Amino acid sequence: MQTNILKIKQAITGGETSLGIEFGSTRIKAVLIDNHHETIASGSYEWENLLEDGIWTYNLVDIITGLQTAYSEMKQEVERNYGITIRKIGSIGFSAMMHGYMAFDSTGELLVPFRTWRNSTTGVAAKELTEQFQFNIPERWSIAHLYQAILNEEKHLPRIDCITTLAGYIHWLLTGNKAIGIGDASGMFPIDESTQDYNESMVKQFDDLIALKGFPWKLKEILPKVYISGEQAGELTEIGAKILDRSRNLQPGIPICPPEGDAGTGMVATNSVRKRTGNVSVGTSVFAMIVLDKELSKVYPEIDLVTTPNGSPVGMVHANNCSSDLNAWLGLFREFSEAMGQKIDTDKLFEVMLNKALEADPDGGGLLSYGYFSGENITGLEKGRPLFVRSPESHFNLANFMRTHLFTAFGALKIGMGILTTEENVAIDRILAHGGLFKTPLVGQKIVAAAMNTPVSVMSTAGEGGPWGMAILASYMINKDQKESLEDFLDKKVFEKVDGQEIYPDQVDVKGFEAFIERYRKGLVIEQAAVDNLVL
Repeated sequence: MQTNILKIKQAITGGETSLGIEFGSTRIKAVLIDNHHETIASGSYEWENLLEDGIWTYNLVDIITGLQTAYSEMKQEVERNYGITIRKIGSIGFSAMMHGYMAFDSTGELLVPFRTWRNSTTGVAAKELTEQFQFNIPERWSIAHLYQAILNEEKHLPRIDCITTLAGYIHWLLTGNKAIGIGDASGMFPIDESTQDYNESMVKQFDDLIALKGFPWKLKEILPKVYISGEQAGELTEIGAKILDRSRNLQPGIPICPPEGDAGTGMVATNSVRKRTGNVSVGTSVFAMIVLDKELSKVYPEIDLVTTPNGSPVGMVHANNCSSDLNAWLGLFREFSEAMGQKIDTDKLFEVMLNKALEADPDGGGLLSYGYFSGENITGLEKGRPLFVRSPESHFNLANFMRTHLFTAFGALKIGMGILTTEENVAIDRILAHGGLFKTPLVGQKIVAAAMNTPVSVMSTAGEGGPWGMAILASYMINKDQKESLEDFLDKKVFEKVDGQEIYPDQVDVKGFEAFIERYRKGLVIEQAAVDNLVL
């Protein structure tokens, strides 16, 4: 133990560490790892998106405050545990929620409030661009936001000097370089796998499409430069060091890797960047990403085509809604427990309630739920309306109630994944899952395995999540061997001794999930009626 602490201290003082900071939808987290990729310290900042004038956003003050607070908490943990003040770090990387729209003028002024991935206000633009490019452009993508602003004739457009993502903005703020990792870039605009850059023919199509508008910029001029994992995308400037570390201890000059999206860091954190592997990330939203070994035969509005951090094509199924409604119901059960005079630990509450789902009827007893807090693109609903429905014949008990809410958390995802596996016959060797749901052993894993009808693994590192994955990408930049691929680096240097538990789908659960999904599809008319007619 003493030897281990000594090695960690040497890594910290010698600058042999890597730092990942990720801006998630509800938490900003900083994770510092040593040269063996073990977590040394972490810090976090809780935040929530705001609905302002019909737009989901985060303000710049919270962005900077969260960045500084997460770093400060991590720094203080190092000081408490090891008695060392951090002055240098081997490498740093920033990641964040993908997509959205941040537009700046030449002075660095944000021209309109940050428009996050959660907004579903770009439907017309997304549809027109999909038809124009013959390539699926989801509503979340930055180019859809830009084109919708053009269709709306917004006044800020002539002043645009650059557009970027949240991760790209943080990177630019601290390095002065308008850079973006290829995975995050692939959620802004389509990527050409052969050039590892924005698709030139589509860039030209877009410029031709808006030529008559007479803007003083071309698309490529306002997009950030694309970088591949392993490349250096800048270094921490003096101003950047002062912004990041309010105590002014951190020295500038630290190499910074390309900023990435949370999808890419999730792939790294689960070692699923090789072709024919995939991962499922569970949180406020849920997405599955499968690294493709062949092109899809046609365009599907349910499938995003993005990339890994090293540029391999990925089929991504993204559902806007996952755990929010489940969490709300568990909050209600917590209130009941406290009203009865029983205080209950959060982890214990989730463990008990989720495990009840294992006692349920395979199909959830005929119950039906839609946990739609917001609109859901995959099922074609523009607005959300959380809904729980049962018939007089339904088998209504706690176990079925919990299984139904777990099933519905993956309902839209199941529909999207069916396109890849059934219509396109995409081969999947393994699925790795991560997210808070999997802190309770077995339950979430069994449900996902049933939904995917594929073996699902959860690694012991799954709880580390995206910030740890970002720190790994930062470490890869400075610690890789010459010509060592990201896949090999992860296999040999990060995950070689990491334990994982794999669960194969139980065919009874698979059939039960299929029965639920049939009910779920038919019941969408009820959900649409609730959206259209229920006024609260």
